[in-house]
Amino acid sequence: MSEQDYLKDISEIKNLMNRSSRFISLSGLSGIFAGLYAIVGAVIAYVYLFPAPGEFITLRSWNFKLLVALLALVAIFSVVTAYLLTTRKAKKNNEKIWDTTTRRLLLNFLIPLVTGGIYIIIKINSEHYGLTAALMLIFYGLALVNASKYTIGNVKYLGYAQIVIGLICAAFPGYGLWFWILGFGIFHILYGSIMYLNERKS
Repeated sequence: MSEQDYLKDISEIKNLMNRSSRFISLSGLSGIFAGLYAIVGAVIAYVYLFPAPGEFITLRSWNFKLLVALLALVAIFSVVTAYLLTTRKAKKNNEKIWDTTTRRLLLNFLIPLVTGGIYIIIKINSEHYGLTAALMLIFYGLALVNASKYTIGNVKYLGYAQIVIGLICAAFPGYGLWFWILGFGIFHILYGSIMYLNERKS
């Protein structure tokens, strides 16, 4: 066996090991849809639920309850869409949708996300609303970066972008909705589009 063949075999073995330890069926379309859902949800919130200038949303107001319900709907639609599209892609590629790698990915994704969610609820209960959007972006970005070691692709860069946007959002209070749209909406669509184009090429 020549040195070139030997190096080629090593490269193939490395790729096989990498693929077996990472989740590879994430769909680019799921990112696009998640971004669209986020933008639609933000527009609905801005038009119908946000208070007029000089007014505030309280924890006991109907607007706050509807806002929480709207956020939950956006999250549910995004998760269900991602599951359906990812399952379809996995079946197409003859891959398992639920295995040890998937469980590790979800665990590493949920730890920062749930921690952030609990912290945000504590802040809201203390009537500290100002950094809500920033904290959502930062903890979501941390969750993506933490889970990226179990995915094939550049999801960690989306995570870095969310963290940076969240930090900038924290520095400019009063513009949380717009940074939220930028992070959860536009950047999801951009990332999903790039991922989808790469899928089409391969």
